[in-house]
Amino acid sequence: MQSIYEKYQLKNVINASGRMTILGVSTPRPEVVDVVAYGLNHFFEIKDLVNKTGEYIAGLLKVENAVVVSSASAGIAQSVAAVIVKDDADLLLNLHSSDKVVPREIIVPKGHNVNYGAPVETMVSLGGGKVIEAGFANECSADQLAAKVTPNTAAILYIKSHHTVQKSMLTVTEASEVAKKYNLPLIVDAAAEEDLDTYYHMGADLVIYSGGKAIEGPTSGLVLGKKQPVEWVKRQSNGIGRAMKIGKEGILGLTQAIELYLTAEKETGQQMVEKMSPFIEKLNSLPSISARVVWDAAGRDIARTEISFDEKSIGKNTFEIMRLLKQGDTAIYFREYKANEGKVEADVRSVTVPQLETIYICIRKLVTGE
Repeated sequence: MQSIYEKYQLKNVINASGRMTILGVSTPRPEVVDVVAYGLNHFFEIKDLVNKTGEYIAGLLKVENAVVVSSASAGIAQSVAAVIVKDDADLLLNLHSSDKVVPREIIVPKGHNVNYGAPVETMVSLGGGKVIEAGFANECSADQLAAKVTPNTAAILYIKSHHTVQKSMLTVTEASEVAKKYNLPLIVDAAAEEDLDTYYHMGADLVIYSGGKAIEGPTSGLVLGKKQPVEWVKRQSNGIGRAMKIGKEGILGLTQAIELYLTAEKETGQQMVEKMSPFIEKLNSLPSISARVVWDAAGRDIARTEISFDEKSIGKNTFEIMRLLKQGDTAIYFREYKANEGKVEADVRSVTVPQLETIYICIRKLVTGE
């Protein structure tokens, strides 16, 4: 049988960049795939499905409420719209065209106003909000956050991500204390985070996760939190959420993935180190290459291989090396956030040992010509 790669003339991919949207994020377990197939082949009352699966997920995670959405980005937009619209039926239908005076400002630490593949500010605008930055690019304290609160403030948004500035930033708990002091909802975008209840227990009213990243579900998102704010998010299915609706198969698939995620044994950082060690040893045997173990900058239990290239000796800069590795019969992707420094990282969570050997061979060929 002709493969999908052959039929559409697609490249095979080795994903050493991590669970990234540009490569399809992750590969769900067979049990999840089976549930997705079941969902595709059966009918449901969608509102009932949304409510019942939300209740089930909330029970699993011991939170007040939950809803499956189409992506973490949709979760940001719909959460912002939810705290602006609340129960206003007219505003629900006319979010962007209404001249009704309601709080629309969303306070975000300046170092959190990042582009994660799309700008945070775009998602806030899509939800009818306006970003108000607090603090500086390299610093935001609780006092600096509080100083931006006005009668026009609708919520505080905190982005927990490796994309954001990590140093001199207030914690989720500190942001929660500011939100409570001014009776404001706190929204936490924790798209790629692995802990599904920490930020809720730190005081967040709405917490957003990607369904396809740590949870390894289908393309989807999860919004969990306090009872009323999540109900407001659900209402957005008749507003901006209509353009972001998730299918029955995605709802069921993510619900199953969450259940598996809570019970399945997870690969630890130390296990990743053991998997990478022979790969690192081989890389270090190459001229003009050095490799070592590094740990996730956002504090997750994820170990990666950092590869440094002596660009002058190789005669190519790191961006060119990355371009060439993507152009082979099998496209190889790394984390390139430090490519300007001559460094990339290999995330091995979705990489097999034979694929690590392929990566080594391709790098060796580029560096030595052999």
